[in-house]
This record gives sequence, structure tokens and C-alpha cells, in this order.
Amino acid sequence: MKFTGENIVKFADQFTNDMECNAYLADKKWADGFSCVKCGHTKFTVRKKNLARDCNRCHHIESPTAGTIFHKLRFGMRKAFGIVFEMSASTKGLSSSQVAKRYEISRQTAWAFMHRVRIAMQSSKKNPIVGQVQVDEFVFGGKETLKQGRSRDSKKKKIVGAVELSSTGKVKRAYFKKIEDYSSRSLKKIFEDHISENAHVMTDQWKGYIPLSKEYTIEQRYSDNGGSMKQLHTLIHQLKSWLRSTYSWVHKEHIEKYLDEYSFRINRSIYKETIFDTLIRRMVNRQPITYQMIKIST
Repeated sequence: MKFTGENIVKFADQFTNDMECNAYLADKKWADGFSCVKCGHTKFTVRKKNLARDCNRCHHIESPTAGTIFHKLRFGMRKAFGIVFEMSASTKGLSSSQVAKRYEISRQTAWAFMHRVRIAMQSSKKNPIVGQVQVDEFVFGGKETLKQGRSRDSKKKKIVGAVELSSTGKVKRAYFKKIEDYSSRSLKKIFEDHISENAHVMTDQWKGYIPLSKEYTIEQRYSDNGGSMKQLHTLIHQLKSWLRSTYSWVHKEHIEKYLDEYSFRINRSIYKETIFDTLIRRMVNRQPITYQMIKIST
């Protein structure tokens, strides 16, 4: 069972009620077979009400949502699936205020669930970039100026981005991380998480990259106000436009979740047919996330 495509009419036709969503979720959760979390028994009976598995040995009952990001969902599964579909298939995404109105849920509930989806969008960090890479930092928020150089404005969010290029110079993958400052220690985070030591990295002449050249192959060029790294700065411009046009305010503590959402869609732009299914599987494989965990996460 796999939903493919970006057609919202096709999506609505396939998921007409909560039961159909539960069936899809159960298919992903127990794709490799059922094993009772209490006793390990593999035989079960399906409960008709919500397709939960009732262990034939100890009679522990496990629902399709248990142990997943959908655990203790405060609204219907059909609404949840609709939000996941729009966050994955839509190029521009939605704000929590828009989602609250469209799905008739509270803004706080929409905000919390959308952050759970964004957490599932986080990179596994298992496939570092090995080819041509462009790396640079930028700021978001506050008043924009035409002044060149690295902003020290505390109101602005500092971000470092990395883009992997194909042999023809097209964007293959992109990653972004929040940084506290422009030191080598802060900049190294994106290298450690997403860039292989075998990659060829191009960046500007900022001194913070010099210590990293001991571990990575780094070519430093004159920035030309971003002109020497057009692909990366095009994405940066698009990212800023998306954040400004969609969200009234992005808190510093949560900026990286929005960056993960943007990267998730960019990195799967050629796999749009299966992007919804991929995200549902990720949400099934993630442990439940409480509201408090979202509030204190950075």
C-alpha cells in the first residue's frame, strides 16, 4: 500500500475516513510483521474498531498509532494525514494559523503537530555529501541592510548552509543549521553532520573556515557578494522568501525545524511521487514526541 503523487483530489479519494488512514499506518508500522511489545508473540487478532493488534498470547492491545509520532493524537487521523500531505507536497508550506483554520483545530494544536512533522523531516545524517559543495553563512530576521559582512545583530538568526552540486552544477541536496556565531567551532557542525571529509568544499574567505581545512578539502574564494556561489545563494534567497511569506514569526529556538522542513522538500524534489509515503514511514519509525519536548527542543 503506497500513496503516490501530489494530486489533492486523488489524496482525498484514497483517505476518506480515519479508518483508511489507520489501515495505511498499520501497513507501514507492521510491514515486517507483528511482534508483541510485551511478550514478543507474533500471532494476533485485528480489532475492527481501529485496526489495533490484540496479542493472542498476553492480549496486549497495540494500536497503529502507538509508539509513533501519531501517539495520543488530539484530532482525527484524516486531518493529520491531510496536514502531512500538504507539508510534504506543497512547495510553500503552511503556517499553523492557516492549518488551524483549514482543519478546524486550535492554533496551538496545529503548531505542535506541525513541529512533530518537522522533527520527522530531520536528516538521518547517514549519507554525507561527497562531491562538490558550497558552504556559506547568512542571517534571517530583523531589518535587512545592504551592508556587506557578517552581522552581529542579536535579533538576527545566524545560519550556515551547504549545497551539494551535480557534475553539471545543479543542486542535488541542501542542508542548513542554526549557529550561535561565526567561529570555526560553530561552522564545524554542518561539516560533521552533512559533509564527508572526501568532499570538495568551496566557500568565501572568512577566517573561520581556515582551521577546518586541516580535516576537509576547502577552497576559499572571493565571495563577490555571493556571486561566486550562485546555487547556494539562490536557495538562501528562496528560503528567506518562504519564511517571510509563510510565517509571521520564527522563534530562534525553533528555526532549525523550519530549516529541516525546507531541506526535506528540496532534497526530495525529484522524488515528489513518493514524498508523502516517505514522511509517513518516518513518522511511524519515530518515538512519540510530547508538547513539552517540542517546547524545550532547540
